[in-house]
Amino acid sequence: MCGIVGYVGAQSAQDVVVAGLKRLEYRGYDSAGVAVLADGGLAAARKAGKLLNLEKELKDRPLPGGNTGIGHTRWATHGGPTDANAHPHLDNAGRVAVVHNGIIENFAGLREELAGRGHDLTSETDTEVVAHLLAEAYSSSGDPAEAMRQVCRQLEGAFTLVAVHADEPDVVVGARRNSPLVVGVGEGEMFLASDVAAFIAHTRDAIELGQDQVVELRREGVTVTGFDGRPADVREYHVDWDASAAEKGGYASFMLKEIADQPKAVADTLLGRIDGSGALHLDEVRIPPSVLREVDKVVVVACGTAFHAGMIAKYAIEHWTRLPCETELASEFRYRDPILDQRTLVVAISQSGETMDTLMAVRHAREQGAKVLAICNTNESTIPRESDAVLYTHAGPEVAVASTKAFLTQLVACYLVALYLGQVRGTKWGDEIRTVVRQLSEMSGAVERVLGTMEPVRELARSLASHDTVLFVGRHVGYPVAMEGALKLKELAYMHAEGFAAGELKHGPIALIDEGLPVVVIAPSPRGRSVLHDKIVSNIQEIRARGARTVVIAEEGDEEVVPYADHLIRIPATPTLLQPLVATVPLQVFACELATARGNEVDQPRNLAKSVTVE
Repeated sequence: MCGIVGYVGAQSAQDVVVAGLKRLEYRGYDSAGVAVLADGGLAAARKAGKLLNLEKELKDRPLPGGNTGIGHTRWATHGGPTDANAHPHLDNAGRVAVVHNGIIENFAGLREELAGRGHDLTSETDTEVVAHLLAEAYSSSGDPAEAMRQVCRQLEGAFTLVAVHADEPDVVVGARRNSPLVVGVGEGEMFLASDVAAFIAHTRDAIELGQDQVVELRREGVTVTGFDGRPADVREYHVDWDASAAEKGGYASFMLKEIADQPKAVADTLLGRIDGSGALHLDEVRIPPSVLREVDKVVVVACGTAFHAGMIAKYAIEHWTRLPCETELASEFRYRDPILDQRTLVVAISQSGETMDTLMAVRHAREQGAKVLAICNTNESTIPRESDAVLYTHAGPEVAVASTKAFLTQLVACYLVALYLGQVRGTKWGDEIRTVVRQLSEMSGAVERVLGTMEPVRELARSLASHDTVLFVGRHVGYPVAMEGALKLKELAYMHAEGFAAGELKHGPIALIDEGLPVVVIAPSPRGRSVLHDKIVSNIQEIRARGARTVVIAEEGDEEVVPYADHLIRIPATPTLLQPLVATVPLQVFACELATARGNEVDQPRNLAKSVTVE
């Protein structure tokens, strides 16, 4: 999510770290900071905003020169983007500095325990507790790596940690659980970073850390152990990408990297939202349960890809809460004089939190007395600030204009909102919620499996690059998935593409079908609502009878569609409502590959912007 850099060697640590942070700016961030060990002490500087603000601070108030240091660019999760919440975080004595990516789920309990032991925590972050815990652990062990291991065994969640201690001027320690961390091996110097891009100007020899490992860096080498203290195996490799490709993790485009990021993004969005009993605990949703119990209608407002997430949210909300739910294009919402009152919950979805159409819909809803819950990927952006509550997705920065991982995390957030409403309103039993939460937690692995089977999809996309039109059809939640697939093809390949509800084909669109026309069909699970599956099989037969070329996305084990599919794309079997999380992925890969085959720039499609800030 954020950028981490650590260094020990003969060079100026501040210069190396700041330069490394610049290489990581593409990841997106809202504050930055650096800490340097020098003259037996530790000095740090932190500033909200862009790295330029930190550089100005360092110019105006230089840190003492030192050869060991750490730095961070933060994408806010706990606490807004302020100087006080920026990393590195220090203990009360100013001897330990730590930077952190990820989310520490049990930080609230740890913070309470630390306060009880006399620690004074001054930020809103989950990260600060680690600095204080490390200070305690080091005072008893006198070993920075052992202190890190002791602390990691207390933490729950996903995290990358990198720390320094003023008593150990030539040591940087790091730890990894469910969040990337890589070592750069130089001549008499060592680097530690969340991405090889941070140190590729200095060395291309790297060591990839595994899950639940702690690394200790000294100028002469590295030592890697598990959280249990046992020596750990690591993978050494040589980076043969150039600096530009390193930013993209070796992928040809940011979009390809972000498609590959989706399993982690889905898992991250679930972090910290489930308590020990399996119940949902959405800290950021500060609308009282008593108010939510009085809600008699939900309205979802969004634009573009986010609107398709909202369409899927409608199915989940109505099914799990029995509340009527409308999905509205934010650009049309306030102009049609919608019926809203104090018992209406408006859910506003926006990746950037700055989408002007959605922002104006939020303002109109609040003027009418409705409560507004924002689903957003950008901390402290305008829409969350002007809403009554917010549920942040944890997709991390999304650079490519066409949304991929932001869409999947929006879906996860929509499912969480629907389940939470069911929980507080009593329309879902606790064991039912735990079952769905368990199914949601398995979706990250299901997305990973899909990504591992995409080569036939790429081949198909390349074979269709000369076509002018592709149609997409689906039923139930497959209908918005079809619309999203069509939108991706329009955005990236600049071709005519339409998504239809499959049952509507006979009401007009079937006239578009002629010999050889590619039609992509999203088939629902035959194990869920069998009537849906029976109907889609009939639709495929109608399409094929008119000479179309059928591309069928169907779950593993579905044999009924096989005779009618010219091309069959398999996805893992999933519950009906959750299928969009896996069914969308082949359509993203398909659009990206087809656009590339047509020679288009997939990261920055013509005429489009990442954040639409005009109405």
